[in-house]
Amino acid sequence: MQDLQTLRTELSEMVDQAEWEWLMPHAKRDAIVIVDASLDLLDVGVAIASDNVSAVQHWISEQQLYKPSPEQLTDWSTDRTHRFNALIVQPYVLVQELRTAA
Repeated sequence: MQDLQTLRTELSEMVDQAEWEWLMPHAKRDAIVIVDASLDLLDVGVAIASDNVSAVQHWISEQQLYKPSPEQLTDWSTDRTHRFNALIVQPYVLVQELRTAA
């Protein structure tokens, strides 16, 4: 297995912004995982890709990693241009909502 720094570098190059419309096919296959804004998307991606079960279980238990609710999916589907930071870590697509300035 590659070292964590190499993995982190590779994953950092894959973080990008995405509109909800682009993420909808992943939502349909139940692959979207929301990463709480208090967490670093890249840290979560590295933990999942490196099978850091204890960290991932901790974030799940703290409700910092979770599947979108039906209400969230509906809200996002009404505004398909809603934007997220996204990172694909097979088979998941990790997303964090981008907050728009008011």
